[in-house]
Amino acid sequence: MIKQRYTVRRGILVNVVLLVLILMFAVISMNSGKMNLSPQEVLNVLLGNGTGKQNLILFDFRMPRIVLSILVGLGMGAAGVVMQSLLRNDMASPGTLGISSGSGLFVLFFVVFIASAGKSSFIALPLLAFVGGLLAAGLIFLLSYHRGRNLSPIGLILTGVALGSGYGALTTFLTLKLDDSQMDFMLNWLAGSLWGADWRYISVLAPWVLILIGYIFYKSRMLNTLHLGYQTAEGLGLSVKRQFVGLSIAAVALSSGAVAVGGSFFFVGLIAPHMARKLVGPDHKLLIPAASLTGGLVVVLADTITRTVNLGGDVPTGIVITVISVPYFLYLLAKAN
Repeated sequence: MIKQRYTVRRGILVNVVLLVLILMFAVISMNSGKMNLSPQEVLNVLLGNGTGKQNLILFDFRMPRIVLSILVGLGMGAAGVVMQSLLRNDMASPGTLGISSGSGLFVLFFVVFIASAGKSSFIALPLLAFVGGLLAAGLIFLLSYHRGRNLSPIGLILTGVALGSGYGALTTFLTLKLDDSQMDFMLNWLAGSLWGADWRYISVLAPWVLILIGYIFYKSRMLNTLHLGYQTAEGLGLSVKRQFVGLSIAAVALSSGAVAVGGSFFFVGLIAPHMARKLVGPDHKLLIPAASLTGGLVVVLADTITRTVNLGGDVPTGIVITVISVPYFLYLLAKAN
């Protein structure tokens, strides 16, 4: 009898370990930075016994950034799982489908036409990024749809790449209208700088991410069925189109909201599901939390590195994520071939 490699017990254990690692790096991150706080001082602040300066450092500067990095990773990891499962393609992600370019274009619209006019609000940017991502996804599916035929995963990705190039051209054109401060913001956003480390943005992003991940986890059985193939799912009585649309919108909302406040972290949506699938297997009841936690761990680890290791300057978190993730991704590609 062949022993099953992936078990529920193993999956639960992996998820618990990932959660512990996130908490561990969050604690390390609280003690790290240009303004040093010892572990005892951090503990005093958390217990309400810190000085005014210590409270300012921890609650106004460090904790918002730590919480934001975790939320961004959670959202991107869950969004990547949904897209890869719906399209049955391990290369699918918000980035490869061109959704990132749509969100980025609308972020640029916000900077050029809304923020510059003094009409900005802390909820406007996440909503605009969601609208941009949703319009990009809708256009991709519309151009890939053929009556009487199932959607082709390869066709969707190629359409996304083509549209992403068009969005990139529009983005380049609009950048000509930016002043120096606006250009600095867009460059930091594109590099993944976790710019929205403010409790106002987090108060919008946290329920957004947690509710949508809860919805996706609730649909884990549906994702397991869809992953078998659309014809098989229809044969089992599943309404494929309705589930596909609902889960797609949830994934777009997750990724767009997360990157609007954090920056361009779409690579996390590609790599986190791969790493989680290696750890817990294909069952979405275990895979969804594992991919979310893996994404959170990757982002908080990268952010901790940027603030603890002297990298010769203020390096955005997104660049560090790329550096530590690309070798693993290349290993996966080499092993697949």
